[in-house]
Amino acid sequence: MDSLVIVDCQYDFIDGSLACSGSHEAVAYLINFINRHEMEVLYTSDWHSPANRSFKVNGGIWPIHCVAGEKGSALDRHFFADIIDVKNRPNEENIFHKGMDDIVEEYSAFHGINKKGIPLGTMVTDHVYVGGIASEYCVKETVFELLKAGHKVTLLVKGLGYVDYNGHLAAIDAMKKLGVEILE
Repeated sequence: MDSLVIVDCQYDFIDGSLACSGSHEAVAYLINFINRHEMEVLYTSDWHSPANRSFKVNGGIWPIHCVAGEKGSALDRHFFADIIDVKNRPNEENIFHKGMDDIVEEYSAFHGINKKGIPLGTMVTDHVYVGGIASEYCVKETVFELLKAGHKVTLLVKGLGYVDYNGHLAAIDAMKKLGVEILE
C-alpha cells in the first residue's frame, strides 16, 4: 500500500493569516482522492508556540500562524467530516507536528512527530503521494526530504495550495526535475 502525505491543510493556510490560493479546491480534491484510493493517509501540521522566531513580531518574516491549540492550527474540518473510511481521517497517530522549535525554521514535515513521538519519515511507504499547502514551501521541502531518503514521490498538483502562482509553477518544475511524478 502507498502513503499519502497531506501537508499543512490548516485553517491559517486556508482562510487565516497566511491564506493560500487554491486551498479550498486542494482540500476538496484531496478528500475525493482519499475516498477513491486505498492508501495510508498521514497529515502534517505546522505547530508553533507564540514565541516562534519565524513570526514578524519575534523578528521573523511571517505573520503569526498555526499557534498550537488555536483555531488556525486545526486541520480543515472536511477531513474529519467528509472522508468515508474513519481510519483515513485525522487522528493522534496520523497527524505529525512540525515547527515546534521556536528557533529553527522547519518547512519540511519529514521529521515531524505524532503524539507518540514517531517521525513521519519512518511511517511512509516506498511510494508516497503528496498534496497540501503551500507548494513553494512546506510541500516542496517535504518532497525534497522524501526524495533524499530514497522514496518515490507523486505530486498531486490539483491538491496544492500556493502563496504565489509563479512560485508555485517554479516549485512544481523543481520537483519534476528531481524525478517527482506529476499527477495533474
